[in-house]
Amino acid sequence: MNDVLLWLNDPQNWTGTRVTPGIVAQATAHLAYTAVALSIAGVIAFPLGLVLGHTGRASWLVSVANGLRALPTVGLLILLYVMVSPLISGRGDAVYLVPTEIALVLLALPAILANTYAGVRNVSPDARDAARGMGMTGRQVLFRVELPNALPLVFSGLRSAALQVIATATIAAYVGLGGLGRYVYDGLASRDFGQMAGGAVLVAALALLVDLALSLLQRATVSRGVSGRFSRRSTRDSRSAAVTVVRPEPPRGGPDGGRSPRQATTPAAALTPSGDHPSG
Repeated sequence: MNDVLLWLNDPQNWTGTRVTPGIVAQATAHLAYTAVALSIAGVIAFPLGLVLGHTGRASWLVSVANGLRALPTVGLLILLYVMVSPLISGRGDAVYLVPTEIALVLLALPAILANTYAGVRNVSPDARDAARGMGMTGRQVLFRVELPNALPLVFSGLRSAALQVIATATIAAYVGLGGLGRYVYDGLASRDFGQMAGGAVLVAALALLVDLALSLLQRATVSRGVSGRFSRRSTRDSRSAAVTVVRPEPPRGGPDGGRSPRQATTPAAALTPSGDHPSG
C-alpha cells in the first residue's frame, strides 16, 4: 500500500516527461476512448431500443445483443486487430484505435439497448391508451409519454455501460495505445506493484467520477414525478400536516361520564387559528 501512495504522490507521475505522458494526459485519453465508444453505441442502441420497445417487434434483437456480453473483450480485440489492421495499415494509430473502439462499442451496446427497450415496454398501458384517446399519433406517444417515463431505465443502462467501458478501456494499452491502462500493463511488465495498483486505483476513481456526473445529469433531466422524488416529498408533507390534538377532560358527571381524555389526529388545515375545530 505504501508503494501505491508513493507512486500517486510523485508529482512527476502527474505531469509526465517529454517521453512519457503524465496521469492527466493518460486520463484524458482514457476518457476520450470511453466517450467515443459510448457515443457510437448510443447512436446505434438508443433509437433501436425506442423503436423495438414502441412497436414490440423483433425483441429477439435484444437477446442477441445481450449475448455480446459473453464475448471475451481481449480475445475480441485481438481478432479485430488481425482482421482490421490490414485494411487500414499505414494510417498511424488508427490501426490500433479502430479495433479497440469496435470492441468497446460491442461492450456498451447490450446495456443501452436492453434498458432502453425495457424502459419503453414497462410504460403503463393505461398511459398509452389515454394518450391515444387524446388524439396523439404514434410518434407523439413515443416522445411525449413513453420516452419521459423510460428515462430512468435509459440512464441506468447508460451508467452501466459507462462503468463497463471505463473499466475495460485499459485494453487500449494492450495494443500500444495510451490511457490509464498503460500504468497497469507497464507496472505488470516491470513488476512495479505501486505503478500497477496505482493505475487500477485511478481507473476506479475515474469510473466513480463519471458515474457521479451521469447521476447528476439524470437528476436534472428526469422529471421528479417519474423518478419518484415528488411522491416521496408529498408523502412527507402530508405526514407533517397532521397534528395530534388532546381534547380537554370534561367535567365529572358530563356527557362523557368522567372518562379519560381522548386523542384525535386532525389535519392542521381543519383547525381554526385558535387551535379549535371550526364550529357547525
